[in-house]
Amino acid sequence: MERKSYPTDLTDMEWEILAPLIPLAQEGGHPPTTDIGEICNAIYYHLKTGCQWNMLPGDFPPRSTVYSYYRKWQGQGVWEKFNHTLGGQVRSKLGKSIQPTVLAVDSQSVKTDQKKGMCMVLTDVKT
Repeated sequence: MERKSYPTDLTDMEWEILAPLIPLAQEGGHPPTTDIGEICNAIYYHLKTGCQWNMLPGDFPPRSTVYSYYRKWQGQGVWEKFNHTLGGQVRSKLGKSIQPTVLAVDSQSVKTDQKKGMCMVLTDVKT
């Protein structure tokens, strides 16, 4: 049975870009039984709609499987790799360097609920 298509599903072109960035399953274990593309589609559905994990539509892989991959990839830095790669491709298409060359920093006071107390200041002491 083929599942319903959702607007958040990856296109074939998007999948071609992202598939090489997804870590391969470890050797020696049980071979994966779930389509990784469907895992990605379920994760993107969750991220785009903001639904709770247990409210993923039933035609996606089991929510525990989807969440497990999401957390594992989060720990492996896969999401950062996606952002870095896709951001670089966008910059390249715009005719810019893949890496940004300018950094803007905004320093702003941070309010705290800490009580006022002793503050230690370190300074250079000449002897």
